[in-house]
Amino acid sequence: FPYTTPFRSLSTQLHADGTYADMLMVARNGSKNPITKELMQTEADYLVMRGNELFKIAVKTLGEAVLEAVKANGMTPEDVDLLIPHQANMRIITATAKRLGLSMDKVVINLDRYGNTSAASIPIALDEAVRENRVHPGDIVLFESFGGGLTWASAVVRW
Repeated sequence: FPYTTPFRSLSTQLHADGTYADMLMVARNGSKNPITKELMQTEADYLVMRGNELFKIAVKTLGEAVLEAVKANGMTPEDVDLLIPHQANMRIITATAKRLGLSMDKVVINLDRYGNTSAASIPIALDEAVRENRVHPGDIVLFESFGGGLTWASAVVRW
C-alpha cells in the first residue's frame, strides 16, 4: 500500500442542480423506473448527453467550485500544489486549470491514456500521482468532479 502519508480533508463542496438533469442522464433506470428486459431492448436505458450545452455548464460550475474550495480554506489558487480533476474531457480540465491560473504541470491528466473512467477517474489519477512522486507531505491537493443529474463537487486536502 503506497499511501504512508496521512492526509487531512480541509473542506468539501457538493452541489446539485436537477434543472439540468436532462443534460446528462439515463432516462429510465433506478427505483422509479426499474430495469426490465423490455426496457433493455429500447434506447431508454442509454446515457443521454447534450454535449455542447453540458460543456458550458461544466466549465462554469467547476470553475466556481474550485474557487469556492480554495476560498473556503483562506487560500488562493497559488496555494494549490496539485489539481486532480475528474477525467471526463480535456477541454473542461484545461478551462478549470485556466480559471485557477494553474499551469498544466500542476494538473494530473490520464484521460489521454484511459479515456473517461467515470467515478474511478480521481482515485486512479491520485494513485498515479502518488506513485510518480507528484504528491508530497504538506501539499495542498484539490479534487474536482462533475456528474450526471447534474452534480459537481470539489475537495481540498493537505497531504
